[in-house]
Amino acid sequence: MVARNAYRLLALVSAIALLYLLAPGVYYAADYVRQTNPFSGQKYIEQAFEASESELACLQGQKLPGESQSQNDKVDPIPNVVHFIFGLKNPYENPGVGRFDFLSYLAVRSAVVSLKPEAIYLHYTYLSEPPSPDASADPLTNPWIQRLKPHIKLAHHPPGERKTHYAHLSDTMRLEFLLEKGGIYLDIDAFALRPFDGVLATRSPHDIVLGAEGGNRWGLCNAIMAARANSTFVARWLKLYDDVDFTREWNYHSVLLPKELAEEHPDEVCALAPDAFFWPTWTWRHIDWMHEPLNREAAKYWKGEIDRHGGSLFNNQLAYHAWSQMAYDRYLKHLTPTTVRMKDTRFNLIVRRFLEDDL
Repeated sequence: MVARNAYRLLALVSAIALLYLLAPGVYYAADYVRQTNPFSGQKYIEQAFEASESELACLQGQKLPGESQSQNDKVDPIPNVVHFIFGLKNPYENPGVGRFDFLSYLAVRSAVVSLKPEAIYLHYTYLSEPPSPDASADPLTNPWIQRLKPHIKLAHHPPGERKTHYAHLSDTMRLEFLLEKGGIYLDIDAFALRPFDGVLATRSPHDIVLGAEGGNRWGLCNAIMAARANSTFVARWLKLYDDVDFTREWNYHSVLLPKELAEEHPDEVCALAPDAFFWPTWTWRHIDWMHEPLNREAAKYWKGEIDRHGGSLFNNQLAYHAWSQMAYDRYLKHLTPTTVRMKDTRFNLIVRRFLEDDL
């Protein structure tokens, strides 16, 4: 009887161990099927597109079709000031929120190198390394922050400073900073690849520049934005967070709502084609395409394209959003200075020049 129970226990333990070992692979396979099946809708996100005349005018800082040459030509450009936000939740208590790491450093470095801004503000609540329960812990204990120190202005925001629900705190903060100071906002996984000169020269009253997400242009994404201070569009958008409906899609206020507002107030926004900020997209196939290893011939071709386009994969591309929510576990968390330098992928090729020589 004892032996029989022992065998049953051993079988149960073995089954649990096997399930534990197989779980990541099963999850990966299920996620692949979920995202790539014909009914997932990703084919619409990936569909081909052409930039419209007005999208190209916004990209180049030119007057939009139908506008007079003299209309508000003397308005000051959008300031070349960059805002990043990180560490609103404490990794000491919530390890899953992540730390300011190598990838974050690379994103800020991309702004330093590509945009040559007048200032870079890193808005944060928690940045220390290792994580501390104290929100006032020194951010310079983080070696990546220490490296960036000469190029950034640290702006500390104590916990509880704003009453906004955490789910939308970063969304509202970025709009507040643009409304107050103007400039460029970049997510911490967004990489500036070329100067934003044309975008910054957008003509008023089109005082905010947003990029379309998806080949079907299903939304205007808030992961990369440029705006003048006191933009009417930004103020209107921010006001709508006062009555957030959490029953809607999680990205309604950050992607779908701005497109709705742009359709209602087209004279207040300049919209760019998907390839300016958000192409390739977040779909499974596009993420794979960015991170797949390249053979020697393909690497040579894409290095040539990047050189020809001044740092970008494509002619009209100014930035690349790395879609960490979709790409982190599969690719981004494995990146190190060595892999970025030595392994040829399309992603590594566009960010390699942002590495400092001593890394």
